[in-house]
Order: sequence, then structure tokens, then C-alpha cells
Amino acid sequence: MSERRLLLVHAHPDDEATATGATMARYTAEGATVSLVTCTSGELGEVVAEDLAHLRDSPDALGEHRRGEIKAALAEFGDVRHHWLGGPGRWRDSGMAGLESNSAAGVFAAADPAEVTREMVELLRAERPHVVITYDDFGGYGHPDHIAAHRALMDALDPAADPEFAPELGAAWDVPKTYWTVLPESFITRMREAGFDDFKPNTVPDADITAVLDGAAHHEAKIAALRHYRSQVDVDDDGFFAQLVRRPEFATEHYLLVRGDRGPGGGPHGAEEDLFAGLG
Repeated sequence: MSERRLLLVHAHPDDEATATGATMARYTAEGATVSLVTCTSGELGEVVAEDLAHLRDSPDALGEHRRGEIKAALAEFGDVRHHWLGGPGRWRDSGMAGLESNSAAGVFAAADPAEVTREMVELLRAERPHVVITYDDFGGYGHPDHIAAHRALMDALDPAADPEFAPELGAAWDVPKTYWTVLPESFITRMREAGFDDFKPNTVPDADITAVLDGAAHHEAKIAALRHYRSQVDVDDDGFFAQLVRRPEFATEHYLLVRGDRGPGGGPHGAEEDLFAGLG
């Protein structure tokens, strides 16, 4: 197809780089239009850098800081069109699962579903993506904001395609392909063999994976983007996350097609090697 448009929906700044950074870098490099929707500013993130310790007791200041981090990080991927769902700061970080903050006023996990849907429909109609990406229905590892981001996109797909739904939000758009970012069981097995025993995200059987994108050529861009998130991660120390991001497996990103027609692929179990496979 002559024009390709990709839109990703993530919960907090740094999620896009961790889960889909190589994908974003690849498609911007190939000339596709890449758009990112971030749902919160990550006001309740754990600050790891000691020189930023003053942000630990100021969620609003941390959110503002992370908005600056994501701007710098996305530049490592090329020309990415970035949107804050509802505008910067409209919904706040809900915190990890089980905390009282999950139901606090203004947090994303407790947002009005109708308002979230309208905001997402407007973005889908404006960007008119051929492919969209978000998390699975468990949010990858159960974070309330990841689950809410999943719902935000999935609940908006049908209304966005319905010309009778809120026509003032733009012309209807039916997204051809929808993917969830996932991890195969074999990836976790390899990580545990390498000593990463505490790494326990949700996984999918390898045979069920729809698309496997080899991001080796963009591994350094993914690491460079994460390096801008100093409040959240240190990719240069000897900790678990730093060791993980330097491993070659971190550059390969896996997807499960949940809406649309599967295209041809030559990857493992016939997996697509291009998210736009089969489209025009």
C-alpha cells in the first residue's frame, strides 16, 4: 500500500519504548505515519534516579517531568505524532493494582468510559490508522492503567467506524487490523534460563503469535529512548531491567492479531513479519 498509518495506545510514558520501541522505530524509518496515544503522565511512577528524588513526593511535578522525558524519547524513533488522551494531564496515573489510588478522583482506571470512548474515537478518526496496537485484556501484567488503555482502544473501534456515532468527532473510520502486544512463552523460558526468575508477565503460546517483528536494526534506538526515562529506569546499571534491555531478545517484538485478516508471513508458525501484511 502506498500510505501506511500505525497508531499505538499506551498507558504511561516509557511503556511505548519498552513494549513497542523497535516497532515504532522501524515504521518511522520506512516512511509510515506513526502515532502514539499516551493515556496518563505517570504521576505515580517510582523515581529511581537519586538526583530526581525531589519528585517522589510531588506527583504533579513527576507527571510534568515525564511529559518532558517522553518528548525526548520519541525523538529517538523519528517523526512520531504524539497525543495525550483527553489532553495532557486529563487522566492521572492510577498506581499499581490493589492500591487505594486505583479509585481516586481523576485517575484513568476510574474514568468515565463514555468520555474515554469519545476521546479515543476522535483520535482514531483524525489519524485514520490502518493498524492499531495496545495491550491484551490483562494489560500485560495487570496494571489498572494498562487494562484501562486496552479498554479505551477496544471500546472505541466500533463507534469510530459507525457514521451515526458522534459525527461531530469526524468522518467514520474502520481500522483494518488490531493487534495486542504480547510475549511468547518461549521468551519467558529463555529469560528464566538466563537467570531472570522474577520476570512474570502474561504470555501467549508461541504457536498463537500472529506477528514477530525483528527489531535488531532498531535495538539501539529502543535503548536510547529508554535512556531518556531517567526518572523510571537506569539502562546503564547492573540491575534486572538494564540487563534485560541489552539482551538481543529485547529487540524482537511480538503481536497477537485480534481484529482483521491475517496476512502472509514467513516467521515462526507462519507469523507475519510486517504488521501491514495483507493490506493493499
